[in-house]
Amino acid sequence: MRALERVDYVHGGTALTGLLARPAETPRAAIVIYPTIANVNAHMERRAGMLADAGYLAMIADFYGVAEGDWPALAQDLRVDTAHYRARLAAAVVALRAVPQASGLAMGAIGYCMGGGAALEAARDGQDLRAVASFHGLLETGKAAEPGAIKARILVCHGDADPMVPRGHVLGFWDEMGAAGANWHFHSYSGVKHGFTDPGSDARGLPEIAYDASADRQSWTAMLGLFDEVFGRK
Repeated sequence: MRALERVDYVHGGTALTGLLARPAETPRAAIVIYPTIANVNAHMERRAGMLADAGYLAMIADFYGVAEGDWPALAQDLRVDTAHYRARLAAAVVALRAVPQASGLAMGAIGYCMGGGAALEAARDGQDLRAVASFHGLLETGKAAEPGAIKARILVCHGDADPMVPRGHVLGFWDEMGAAGANWHFHSYSGVKHGFTDPGSDARGLPEIAYDASADRQSWTAMLGLFDEVFGRK
């Protein structure tokens, strides 16, 4: 596993710790990774390394400022106030932008599960991001995007059999993005459940989640293709 560097930052009096992966060469762009509801784990660290291998300066954001806890309760508390939640997400963008190697770089964000929804919230908030990708992310929001607010190009990679994001949420998201005038792509994988990018999903014994190697490969390739368009090829 690649060694990651600490990036300490603060939001609303809460001390937070980002984890940074540096590419071997000059970075193509700087990418915030919003993690799952369980915050930083091996899956997120692996994705940071994969982004660095692709030439990106990547930082895993910190949702809560704690290493252990009741994740659902922490997530509920964090998201109850949409403005506060979006400010916590924006703090990660600011923290990565302050890393000296990120100076002058275009920025993007990706996220997984809750983090996929977080990446979309950052886009709705009008953060200065060129591209955003959500993997099996939540699509509902406490505040719909306003027309013209979204600066980022958006990619959503969704499992069509994900019970945590039913068809009604999908259609509502499409309507929201259309009304906002966003530039968005939506990839839906038939028969695929929540958590499809994480090989550890099957070991959790939850019927809602399952790893899908094909959807994992396809979604990552789709993200890299979007990033090539937005940030330029190596």
